[in-house]
Amino acid sequence: MPVARVCVDVPLAHLDRPFDYLVPAEVEETALPGTRVRVRFAGQLVDGWLLDRVDSSGHDGKLAFLERLVSPERVLTAEVARLARAVADRYAGNLADVLRLAVPPRHARTEQTPTPATPSRDLAVVASRTGAEGGDDRKIAEPVAGEGDGGWGDYPTGPGFLRALADGRSPRAVWSALPGTDWAAAYAHAIAATVAGGRGAVAVVADARDLDRLDTALSTLLGPGRHVALSAALGPARRYRAFLAASRGQVSVVVGTRAAMFAPVDRLGLVAIWDDGDDLHAEPRAPYPHAREVLLTRAQLADAAALVGGYARTGEAQQLAETGWARQIVADRAALRARTPQVRPTGDDPQLARDPAAATARLPSLAWDAARAALKADAPVLVQVPRRGYLPAVACVDCRTPARCAHCAGPLALRSANAPPACRWCGRVTAAYACPNCGGRRLRAAVVGARRTAEELGRAFPDTPVRTSGRDEVLAVVPGGAALVVATPGAEPVADGGYGAVLLLDTWALLTRSDLRAGEEALRRWMAAAALARPAAAGGRVVVVADGGLAPVQALLRWDSGWFAGRELADRRELGFPPAVRMASVTGVPEAVADLLAAARLPDAAVVLGPVPAGDGQERMLVRVARSGAAALARALHEAAGLRSARKAAQPVRIQVDPHDLF
Repeated sequence: MPVARVCVDVPLAHLDRPFDYLVPAEVEETALPGTRVRVRFAGQLVDGWLLDRVDSSGHDGKLAFLERLVSPERVLTAEVARLARAVADRYAGNLADVLRLAVPPRHARTEQTPTPATPSRDLAVVASRTGAEGGDDRKIAEPVAGEGDGGWGDYPTGPGFLRALADGRSPRAVWSALPGTDWAAAYAHAIAATVAGGRGAVAVVADARDLDRLDTALSTLLGPGRHVALSAALGPARRYRAFLAASRGQVSVVVGTRAAMFAPVDRLGLVAIWDDGDDLHAEPRAPYPHAREVLLTRAQLADAAALVGGYARTGEAQQLAETGWARQIVADRAALRARTPQVRPTGDDPQLARDPAAATARLPSLAWDAARAALKADAPVLVQVPRRGYLPAVACVDCRTPARCAHCAGPLALRSANAPPACRWCGRVTAAYACPNCGGRRLRAAVVGARRTAEELGRAFPDTPVRTSGRDEVLAVVPGGAALVVATPGAEPVADGGYGAVLLLDTWALLTRSDLRAGEEALRRWMAAAALARPAAAGGRVVVVADGGLAPVQALLRWDSGWFAGRELADRRELGFPPAVRMASVTGVPEAVADLLAAARLPDAAVVLGPVPAGDGQERMLVRVARSGAAALARALHEAAGLRSARKAAQPVRIQVDPHDLF
């Protein structure tokens, strides 16, 4: 009688292994690897995934039968199952937790509805649109002349990357995009070249707005019905329908947010991620994988091409380039000069000589002049403000003591010009606020938000329309013509024809964060906004309200995120920080953390750092090893978690390997 090896959906580390069950005769033809089953485990009925079928079991005792075949639909492919195991091992997690992320919940009605046939499309037409042909294996070939390549011709090694994809080979690239680049069109052409080579592709973006852009670009290039967009925000039925279209082989291209990183694509030829530094790519559920690392692991296992792109470059992407795992796709200096806007800081010596207040003014004269010139030329102006709201933080006028809630000590904020101060944590209104330090009752702005900025600009430019884009309403596109657009980072809309000026305000809020990635994140957000400006030849100007001597500002001036990423990576190697090393975070109540670390057989060279307070009575310990010891560290932590779960330890401990936010 055949034996089924099942991964049971039980989130206990000591049960992270397949269990054997007998396959009943009535489902012997349909209970195949990749199907969902129900089994009796420890006296309870639990869900599971059938991983494999074998002729006999190594278990000496009596085997139970599968309780029920939930569905004959094979939702877990062998490639995704192998990937899920690798991801679980890398992040010291359980296979069941990863499979829960990889396979969406079943929607029975959708599963019973036949998937519509995919419209045919002549691959020769697709190939001709990509401008891709020829090239050397795993190398980016010399450029070729051609049109309609999605902008890849602007980079010396770009056309060769497309040729390698179209030839069915597996190049790996780190792409630094030029300002004004239609990155969605570029990704669509890379995907189309892969399809023309007879393989499939998976592309991951950070949010729904980016997904809409890529979805539209692919529909235009490949035609309707040739790909699906997969996102957790679609809802159960639509998400499962898109998933089934891929798992049934109806489409060979899946794009989406991080929910798409495990999408089942037959003959996978390309994995791609845009803007890998965005924190939305980090999964908030155990075992907390990052979409970039999942895709790169997938490329390694499936021998697929990889594309990591963005305007800015992360330390992880820089490491891929420096180790030779991937090749760089960057523009030459001539193309860079032709495409970049004029970038000016406000804190350099010449500017301070002309405007002594530039070092302290929130909107120095250089920024005012740039905005006026753009509006006079009938061009829109983008103003990036790091904080949303009106006045998200206020302080006493007399002694500058930050105003805090008397109930919970949370920061007080003003939601509008006439609103009383209210706590941002508990929401309590403090109408009769009195400073505990000096007794003063007047408040001043400590931090200015996007809505207050829009109000001030509206008064300064009364005849110019002012629009805001942020958490409450994110604009996708704004029409051309004179207008002021105030946006928080990540919510900047695209302007028809580009912005005449981009003003980057309150840069201190990004640069002074207590985070390992503060400089990297600031540059990423600045470059994303600056990339929306017109070229300098067309009058495009970017004003960054910061000292021009700071390294992130220098990288913005040069439009050279690779230089900054290389500098950051060198510093992290010297100090022993990721990605130069592998680091794990262990968080929980002190007794539980100490118990887990005491049980863990850490590598000999492991360095334990901490503890540091983590809030709610918890503490955090960091364990650091060289990259060569990464697998041993993850295995040691997972085994220690298994010992605690076997003992039914009451206090949970959260294990995160290479957490995105380290400090």
